[in-house]
Amino acid sequence: MASQSIKRIKPGTRMSQAVVSNGIVFVAGQVAQNPGKTVGEQTKQITAQLDELLAAAGSHKTRLLSASIWLTDISTFAEMNAVWDSWVPADMGPARATVEAKLAAPQYRVEIAVTASVGKPVAAAKARPKAKAKAKAKSRRR
Repeated sequence: MASQSIKRIKPGTRMSQAVVSNGIVFVAGQVAQNPGKTVGEQTKQITAQLDELLAAAGSHKTRLLSASIWLTDISTFAEMNAVWDSWVPADMGPARATVEAKLAAPQYRVEIAVTASVGKPVAAAKARPKAKAKAKAKSRRR
């Protein structure tokens, strides 16, 4: 059996910021490098960091498979979602879990880890008008 190649992005002894293996990118939990006071500010920084790490791994936010999000206060869920929803392309959301948890240091209010597939950005599917879709389906039956 051939060994799989492993690419480590921003590696360290304790952890790498991302690891690519077998066409999958595993991004470590990200916290804001310069934590703002609000969950929204921190989420915006984190999504920018995710963009950089995904690009370094040969991936893109349109290729997200899953996301794990930790909030220090679940009452900030809507604030985080406002930033998240503006970052993730429409109808391309990953499988996701969000929980309340104590983070590594008190200045951090949110942490996000993602997995994604390697590849170029995926174009968003264009919605077809129902009439055209019905006509196309009908012509296939003939």
